[in-house]
Amino acid sequence: MDLKELFRFETELCEVAKGNFLFRTDDAGDKMYVLMDGEADIIVGNVIVERAGPGALIGELALLDNTPRTASVEAATDCKFLPVDVRRFQFLVQETPNFALHVMKILAERLRRMDLRLLESQEANV
Repeated sequence: MDLKELFRFETELCEVAKGNFLFRTDDAGDKMYVLMDGEADIIVGNVIVERAGPGALIGELALLDNTPRTASVEAATDCKFLPVDVRRFQFLVQETPNFALHVMKILAERLRRMDLRLLESQEANV
């Protein structure tokens, strides 16, 4: 699913200049975001775990389980983000079932990448 295409007509975007943060670890997670333009780094601790590009879904975990953010997101270039609050997320899940599947796929891919990083880290310490 191409989220940038799905939301192509949206105009209420959040602009974040290069070097600034969209959010930081432990911030409240009342929204997730679709990166509409630019590149952003997802940072856990002091480690960049992903460089997200246009169409990327960001911050979905905190929105889904109503917990503080587990990562920070810094704009690597000037960025435009589309905020998606809980109400809109629930509407999208009801009206566009492929959207829910897409979110689950993204979560699974990120979990697999973290598992691989953990395994590589353990092998490096052996």
